[in-house]
Amino acid sequence: MALATTLALVALTPMLAFAQFGGINTFITDIIAFINNVLIPLVFAIALLVFLYGVFDYFILGGGDEGKREEGRKLMLWAIIGFVVMVSIFGIVNLIANGLGFSADQDIQNIPNVPTSNT
Repeated sequence: MALATTLALVALTPMLAFAQFGGINTFITDIIAFINNVLIPLVFAIALLVFLYGVFDYFILGGGDEGKREEGRKLMLWAIIGFVVMVSIFGIVNLIANGLGFSADQDIQNIPNVPTSNT
């Protein structure tokens, strides 16, 4: 655990150094874009497959077997819970991103410039 934390800190240190140039804005925007464009659709697809397997298990495979029907019902329930959690995470991420000004269509304004010499 300490090794993973140290590696993450070392990997993110350049981003912190570039924060004065606006690099951190790009970094956070990329993380938000990854969550919204890759992670959430992937988990939605997995939850949909689990739900469809639960429906198949409940209606087709568990025709007369009460144990299979119960297993299918549980899979459908967990898939619906997964849908609700993902919609909640999607909303919270976008609410925080828009509130802090990290949305894709909005850029942070009035970032102070680094003083330079006129040589």
